[in-house]
Amino acid sequence: MAASQAVEEMRGRVVLGEFGVRNVHTTDFPGNYSGYDDAWDQDRFEKNFRVDVVHMDENSLEFDMVGIDAAIANAFRRILLAEVPTMAVEKVLVYNNTSIVQDEILAHRLGLIPIHADPRLFEYRNQGDEEGTEIDTLQFRLQVRCTRNPHAAKDSSDPNELYVNHKVYTRHMTWIPLGNQADLFPEGTIRPVHDDILIAQLRPGQEIDLLMHCVKGIGKDHAKFSPVATASYRLLPDITLLEPVEGDAAEELSRCFSPGVIEVQEVQGKKVARVANPRLDTFSREIFRHEKLKKVVRLARVRDHYIFSVESTGVLPPDVLVSEAIKVLMGKCRRFLDELDAVQMD
Repeated sequence: MAASQAVEEMRGRVVLGEFGVRNVHTTDFPGNYSGYDDAWDQDRFEKNFRVDVVHMDENSLEFDMVGIDAAIANAFRRILLAEVPTMAVEKVLVYNNTSIVQDEILAHRLGLIPIHADPRLFEYRNQGDEEGTEIDTLQFRLQVRCTRNPHAAKDSSDPNELYVNHKVYTRHMTWIPLGNQADLFPEGTIRPVHDDILIAQLRPGQEIDLLMHCVKGIGKDHAKFSPVATASYRLLPDITLLEPVEGDAAEELSRCFSPGVIEVQEVQGKKVARVANPRLDTFSREIFRHEKLKKVVRLARVRDHYIFSVESTGVLPPDVLVSEAIKVLMGKCRRFLDELDAVQMD
């Protein structure tokens, strides 16, 4: 019985110890365990696999993906970071820049501004094309000149009162439609995601006048095309009390974990600790600093239960980003199968 439990733990849990982590690698491949059928079975996979949305708002999404291997989870994360396309500033034509920000630095800052435009409605620009068209390019103009405020108080030292247009924000970027883009996209749909991103600061007499071309690209080519601020996953925590913890020890145990993980209840006049919500734990392993408590708790993570956190830059909603990442992964699988078919034919 003990041997069977040890095998189940090895197959399904990553165990965190005081001085190391056990069962890190996947071992449930065919023939590795006697009495277990680990051969790939699509029906069994479809039965065990599920996706549960835990939280979603305008820019962030948290969901559970259960029943997959780490390689698939990591591939999905990397696709979100680097292979879901967006629109970003690629070329900057500087007509006049008398600010203290060099042209190259200014162009770099402009490239990192997220652009609110659905990349699915645009094509990739052909390599070598100098002039963009309405199907592959968005054009913005930035023209700001700083002047003195004639109505400012003479004794004022506040730049916001002394100067006009001394801060250049993304709200100063003006979309210039190409071709029939004005008919395709209603006014206000093509714009920077945030209108209060500071681009540069000016002083009277200084001016920025430039034209920007935005193209479609992926984060693999440049980080400015990445559609997410962050995309990460972690394994679901699994915390087990190996024996009852009562009295002051229960309170001390509760303080060793993140708030809400361990709950202290009154049972027959005694304080008793129980695991309330292990999902909230960050696994600081504070428990191992307490000699009396570290032997009564097992810290582990469920091997095939991934908690994904996706935060969009605002270019597209996070649920759309996830669906687009799935499409990219499916495309990779199709290309791989086509390659296998081609090799077999040869």
